[in-house]
Amino acid sequence: MNLDLNGKSVLITGGTGSLGQKLTEEILTRWPKVKRLVIFSRDEQKQYQMNLKWSDKEYKAIRYFVGDVRDYDRLVRAMQGIEFVIHAAAMKHVHIAEYNPMECVKTNVLGAENVVNACFETGVKNVVALSTDKAAAPINLYGATKLCSDKLFIAANNIKGWNEIKLSVVRYGNVMGSNGSVIPFFLNKRDEGVLPITDPKMTRFNISLQGGVDMVFHAMANAWGGEIFVPKIPSYLITDVAEAVGPNCEQKVIGIRPGEKVHEEMITSPDSYTTYDLGKYYAILPQSPVWNLDDFIEKMGATKVKEGFNYNSATNDQWVGVEEIRSLIREHVDPNFKVEAHA
Repeated sequence: MNLDLNGKSVLITGGTGSLGQKLTEEILTRWPKVKRLVIFSRDEQKQYQMNLKWSDKEYKAIRYFVGDVRDYDRLVRAMQGIEFVIHAAAMKHVHIAEYNPMECVKTNVLGAENVVNACFETGVKNVVALSTDKAAAPINLYGATKLCSDKLFIAANNIKGWNEIKLSVVRYGNVMGSNGSVIPFFLNKRDEGVLPITDPKMTRFNISLQGGVDMVFHAMANAWGGEIFVPKIPSYLITDVAEAVGPNCEQKVIGIRPGEKVHEEMITSPDSYTTYDLGKYYAILPQSPVWNLDDFIEKMGATKVKEGFNYNSATNDQWVGVEEIRSLIREHVDPNFKVEAHA
């Protein structure tokens, strides 16, 4: 199904983040007649900076709304007349969440509940919540809170009754070039001659900002309600990222940080019993969907995965190596990126 946001009203929580800004750019470009685009975030400085790029004077649809997902009343106010909500707000740094656990819970769990309730209260029709690979078999608080968030959005479909709302989740790995991600970190550190490596065996999934945006739009257009969409994306070795960015740098092993995994997982073996292959994406379906499963399989061209299947960054069948990582950096992070050859 094709998505058409012309004449529609959209709200993005965490709209000043990396993905929120890319979503803003894509929505204003693809659907110039979008009725309203509300950027909801608690970061007034980033809103000021965004307004310099996408001025609410030039782009009549855009609104900058200072607010926190912890504040239910503010969400209800912001969602008046909104049809589509993209929930991207989160406290996402693993080690910071480990040190400040209740702050993470307040934003990622209670904030998610506020978003769900505000959407019901205001008549929102379509909700897509952003998740993370760390929500699958979580070992850190961030992942555990995002798993809770996923469950809240999925379970909300069970209580909608006559309401037309559809709530779904998109789950993916590290977003290349996003704030706080490893590639910008290495780019900033390489002039020092040393790149810190937590574990030389470490692997991660990789997706571009554009890939993340396209996945959100796919869910907005195609979700039946209750799915967790997972993209088929490549993995990389953290040592290959370091080699790609700074081939002359020392790779200093510093050990895993609190709550960190060596490998990430997006679909666990127990998930396989309700996971379907949709072609470009997998979908983890709810155990008791509110729609007919056979109809979903037929209309989505879905194929059941094998029991015991899991989707892990270490056992992935798609990989990017050093040269491809460099090309991706130029394409998605810094078009002027250059690397010196080994001395």
